Amino acid sequence: MKKYSKYLLAALCVVSLAFSASSLMKVNAAGSPAMVAGQPVDLTYAADKALPAVVHIKYVQNSKVQMVEVESNPFGDFFYDPFGFFGNPGGSTQKVPRRTQKKTATGSGVIISPDGYIVTNNHVVEGADELTVTLNDNREFSARIIGTDKTTDLALIKVDGKNLPTLPIGDSDKLKVGEWVIAVGNPFGLNNTVTAGIVSAKARSLGANGVESFIQTDAAINQGNSGGALVNTQGQLIGINAMLTSPTGSNIGYGFAIPTTIMNKVVADLKEFGTVQRAFLGIRGGDVHSYIDTEKEKGNEVDLGTNEGVYVSEVENDGAASQAGVEKGDVIIAIDGKKVSKMAELQEIMANKRPGDKVTVTYMHNKKEKTETVTLKNAQGNTKVMKQADLDVLGGNFREITEQQKKQLNISYGLEVIKVNNGALKDKGISKGFIILDVNDEPMKKIDDLQAAVKSASTSKNPVLFIKGVWPTGKPGYFAIEVSE
Repeated sequence: MKKYSKYLLAALCVVSLAFSASSLMKVNAAGSPAMVAGQPVDLTYAADKALPAVVHIKYVQNSKVQMVEVESNPFGDFFYDPFGFFGNPGGSTQKVPRRTQKKTATGSGVIISPDGYIVTNNHVVEGADELTVTLNDNREFSARIIGTDKTTDLALIKVDGKNLPTLPIGDSDKLKVGEWVIAVGNPFGLNNTVTAGIVSAKARSLGANGVESFIQTDAAINQGNSGGALVNTQGQLIGINAMLTSPTGSNIGYGFAIPTTIMNKVVADLKEFGTVQRAFLGIRGGDVHSYIDTEKEKGNEVDLGTNEGVYVSEVENDGAASQAGVEKGDVIIAIDGKKVSKMAELQEIMANKRPGDKVTVTYMHNKKEKTETVTLKNAQGNTKVMKQADLDVLGGNFREITEQQKKQLNISYGLEVIKVNNGALKDKGISKGFIILDVNDEPMKKIDDLQAAVKSASTSKNPVLFIKGVWPTGKPGYFAIEVSE
């Protein structure tokens, strides 16, 4: 009997502990999800937070008439040669008008403010004539583009709405490899889709964009997921899904998301300035380990004093790095005390800086560590705020040339200057009647082409429009117009 009582007491203790554990689990479940080591992760909280704020974006590019170069056939008016037995006897080509097909595509986006600002990828909206945004509750809005940044593949669009559902923005810097995440978007037109995986790497560079520091995940990302949300278990946005690597074009590999550390700065700049304020160190280079591996393949032994960092292969004159004393062959190992082990990490840090910001650069020179504080500059070598110029800076009105002008001057495209006001055109001697053919080696087929050329040049390292054109007499004309402030 005593023996039995001991067993009964032990059993009661076990039951008591079980109830205590159950109570503790209930207490934890009452708040935000608790991470328990070795236990399955409940992602329903994150999905509930994310789904209302992730939208479906429909892209429409209307059909247009474009001039297409085709082989000319001198016998084409006399007989039909469907099998091409006679080839191209004339041996020449001609421009003929062709109407392009209407294009439609879909992508995703994330609402980041109740008044309708939405973040997506540049490639989701680039070239669109119409954008339609559909929310999780099937409400539809027309969207306009606030700004785009091809360098990071990000875009900011806006719909006219109030009290729209938003996704809180988390700090992607705090994200850890191995942490669970969900990808939310509209793959293959399947709206409101959630997939799950882990963060498999950080600060990945694929060579697809100018600035890259991707979050890599094995959560399934497919076509249509672009611009969607990568969300942590706390229901916070920590990345914008951008691309995947796969031999088939669908998910058999890894997905990549742009971290919120880059996104936040791009969004803020597009809102305030209309273009991203980008600061530069003034170097070219790559990962130290890649440089060492390349030299080893050549049979060279390399000792840089470190196996991590950014190897400097070129230093621009008068750049921030040059002022810090950085030379070719040095290795940058930290910015503002934050360790830099590869180029993608350096790009992520620099993506958060603006011209005029002061930074502390730590680097290895002849295997000795040095630290200097410098002022960052923009692409044009100064600390001014850069704003995209508009067509107004040229001081003129334009129109696409007529078919009669094309035949008369033997050209297939161009923009005619139909009025000249005070401005750059008048200052350079360009008058009414001049036809602009190419700007910075790009054909000017429509006014949007000229607008894009002006905007691009105004924030470039060399803010000049190199204009090639023709006068009504057929005489060619060449001009260089500066478009910086």
